[in-house]
Amino acid sequence: MATYGGSLECAGASIGAHRHICAFFNGPDEEHRVLGSFYKDGFDRGEKATHIVDVEHRQEYLRRLAQGGTNVQRMMETGQLEVLSWSDTYVRDHRFDQDAMLASVEELIQSGAAAGYARTKLVGHHTDWLFLDQPAVRNLVEYEARLNSLLSKYNDPVVCNYDLTKCGASVAMDIMRTHPLVIIGGLLRENPFFVAPEQFLDELRGRRFPRTTS
Repeated sequence: MATYGGSLECAGASIGAHRHICAFFNGPDEEHRVLGSFYKDGFDRGEKATHIVDVEHRQEYLRRLAQGGTNVQRMMETGQLEVLSWSDTYVRDHRFDQDAMLASVEELIQSGAAAGYARTKLVGHHTDWLFLDQPAVRNLVEYEARLNSLLSKYNDPVVCNYDLTKCGASVAMDIMRTHPLVIIGGLLRENPFFVAPEQFLDELRGRRFPRTTS
């Protein structure tokens, strides 16, 4: 198991104190070009990796990891690589459940530590149907804001991958504002648009229940 606890490199930069990263890509080719070394470095160091993907794209995703130099079969057999589907994590009873997802993220991080891994890299891919369902989009954005408080207790990076060809500009901006770090244009940077979770959640409540003036 890994004992490495040093600095983290991702998309051309070091990850500092913040570990909640939003990554925008124009399709899977760009994702694996930008994040391939981040994934493989973790495997080489003996870190745990949990990737959440759309079940329809699972085999293609594994193929891309293998093309990047990862022995996918061996990693999965040893438990170092865990590839879960949306139905295992994000979706409960055919809906996106914020509380269940937050609990799942914490459980995944804690289970990696309990198994002896010094670090778990958690990577989530947000699938197409979310952006066709407005309640799901609102729940997702609120979940991303709330996730910051949870991750402040841990040293494990969480990368939330979004396909820019699937989500509209206003949704992408809200998602960006919930992450202290962002990958865009293939580079990791501190996010100047990040809004503190409490402030952002208050803004969301204001949108749902706008104040009226007499």
